[in-house]
Amino acid sequence: MNESVNGAKARSDGGETVIRVEGLVKRYGAFTAVDHVRFEVRRGEVFGLLGPNGAGKTTTLEMIEGLRRPDAGSAVVAGYDTQKELKKVKQVIGVQLQSTSLFDLLKVKEIVRMYASFYPYSVPIQPLLHDMILEEKKNDRVKHLSGGQRQRLAIALALVNDPQVIFLDEPTTGLDPQARRTLWDIILNLKARNKTIVLSTHYMDEAHVLCDRICLMDRGKVIALDTPERLVRSLQSESAIEFRLPFLEAGTADGAETDRIIGLLRGVSGVKQVDVRNEWYVLYTDRLQATLTDWIAVADANGLPFADLRTRSATLEDVFIHMTGRSLRET
Repeated sequence: MNESVNGAKARSDGGETVIRVEGLVKRYGAFTAVDHVRFEVRRGEVFGLLGPNGAGKTTTLEMIEGLRRPDAGSAVVAGYDTQKELKKVKQVIGVQLQSTSLFDLLKVKEIVRMYASFYPYSVPIQPLLHDMILEEKKNDRVKHLSGGQRQRLAIALALVNDPQVIFLDEPTTGLDPQARRTLWDIILNLKARNKTIVLSTHYMDEAHVLCDRICLMDRGKVIALDTPERLVRSLQSESAIEFRLPFLEAGTADGAETDRIIGLLRGVSGVKQVDVRNEWYVLYTDRLQATLTDWIAVADANGLPFADLRTRSATLEDVFIHMTGRSLRET
């Protein structure tokens, strides 16, 4: 089944819907932060909101969580309307905010015990700390924890009520690679326990590794929704060839010459698409060897000295740039 999402196509593979978002809108004066966002999340999947800073991911999450009231639209979580049944929603969700304020002078086990007291039911604290790799830190004060340990503690606090749905907002931002990988393992372990996870991120590698489906957002809108593999496949190109043309960077070519060069690139064997990113030229192809060989021949025949040539697989970053003309890393 194909579903239309703000003009983008998304394929559904079945599964029980646990979150339904319909036309969410949030405005701040003349600025529309979230613009008629619509999607569904299935039970047991990791669903990613992927986009650059300012895309509307956090605002969208806050409206689904009931932390921010939408100007239009609705969100239903586990059968409960977030505007009409917020108390029930809070019993079935766990939330790790982008910035979690923790009580620095409390010990780890004390703050977890305090959060557990807010719910009629909570999970045993010791196994939870073990799962979050915090067992050895249980008697340490929060202020002595590293960045990765604080993030794992924030996730532990989101799990104390054994929620059906877990919201993680940019959980690995600012962490070193090892701490990021540790959190990835924790998220995958939660998925293995059939938890439904909604994850916002601007890291394409993170989204590709963790997410069953990805909702690409830009400027408050959903621009595409599908599995990571299908999104990349939508480029109809398996590989990318990148290089620089130093003489163009020096400003020696006028507009007509630049257009001529792009025309030459589009005529290279196997090229499906040509992108120009600052000083870099990118050729997309599903015939890497043929394209590489032909480009070298074309460059030689036309006197186009290139530099820093490299090849790689197509990525979610390429999908985003193809759709928006901008990088995921741009703000």
